[in-house]
Amino acid sequence: MMGHKRKRPTGVSGGDILGMAWSALQAYRLRTVLTMLGVVIGIASVILVTAVGQGVQVATQRQIQNLGTNLLQIQAGAPQVRGISQGAGNASTLTLEDAAAVATQAPSVARVAPYLTRQRQVTYGTQNTLTLVNGVDDNFWSVRQFQVASGRVFTPMELDTAQSLVVLGATVARDLFGNDSPLGQRVRIQGALYEVIGVMAPKGSTGGFDQDDQVFIPLKNMAGRIVGQNALQGVALSGFWVQVPSAEEMEAAQFQITNLLRIRHNIYPPQPDDFRINNQGDIISAFTAITGLLTVMVGAIAAVSLVVGGIGIANIMLVSVVERTREIGIRKAVGATGAAILQQFLTEAVLVSLAGGAIGLALGVGLAWGAAQMLQIPLVLAPWAIGAALLLSAGVGLVAGVAPAQHAARLDPIVALRSE
Repeated sequence: MMGHKRKRPTGVSGGDILGMAWSALQAYRLRTVLTMLGVVIGIASVILVTAVGQGVQVATQRQIQNLGTNLLQIQAGAPQVRGISQGAGNASTLTLEDAAAVATQAPSVARVAPYLTRQRQVTYGTQNTLTLVNGVDDNFWSVRQFQVASGRVFTPMELDTAQSLVVLGATVARDLFGNDSPLGQRVRIQGALYEVIGVMAPKGSTGGFDQDDQVFIPLKNMAGRIVGQNALQGVALSGFWVQVPSAEEMEAAQFQITNLLRIRHNIYPPQPDDFRINNQGDIISAFTAITGLLTVMVGAIAAVSLVVGGIGIANIMLVSVVERTREIGIRKAVGATGAAILQQFLTEAVLVSLAGGAIGLALGVGLAWGAAQMLQIPLVLAPWAIGAALLLSAGVGLVAGVAPAQHAARLDPIVALRSE
């Protein structure tokens, strides 16, 4: 005679636990939404901050690289008399002869593009604009990588004879002529008429400066008619751009130029230099380091909201355990183990956190796209940031759900059934 074996309660499958957790979350929808709100805000903030930070970094790097990573800019400083600075603008400490000496005597220099610049009104008919007027030579276009959209640039003969010709930047052409072609028209600069022979292709902004809001005239014309001779001898310059064959030779070129100009200007230690040298490669490296640190710092601050979200999850889950004490007692009475109760409440916490992470991710991407359009920067969504955000949201839910889940698993079923 075979006896009947009593079936012992078996563990609940993962699918059952997931289904019960989902049903419980649906039963308390308002509480679920409020619980995940902190995670939504935290994830959205992290995605937005990292995307904007990296977008700004990429945009600025592109702009600086458009200037050229193998460029040095030598700018005139303030002249000194008996060790006393006379102030910038009183005279130029750089001349065309200095630029020629650098071009011929510095072995690591490929090309030199001298320039002289002043801010002046440019008018056409009833239209006028305050812009930068630059005197340049024929090396300027290739060294600075400027391209002509229409028309042409100056010929060597026009540069040598200081012709009254002008090439407009895209912004100036639009401000003065709208959609009409400016070629062949005459604009007025400081009382003199200049024939428009070309319009440059748009270059965009760099560091807040609109590279298209400027015009170009022959350097000798600029020195003779717009500025006048403001150097002790020769043609005065605001500075000159130096193109180096490769980024590896930048340090050598800077060393050679510094020593050559010091000798030419009779500067000996401990006298300060009367010129400044800007290294484009150093600017890129410094800016990348600064923006990287700022992005990490602001991202860390944004991540604090995830911690706040985790605390919110823990609090709400503890409240949920108290509210569902009788439910827990019934489940234990019909055979549910403490491990099954633990798994269910942990699953609920992780589901809430993951749902909040997914919504926060979508919201963050949308906000990042809007910010990119508004700031006119590229939209950069780093895969590591998205993956980290989702893993972080799941981790927050798991950690925040441990204490409430353990509390629920340890409830005495008799005490739980007696609760109201």
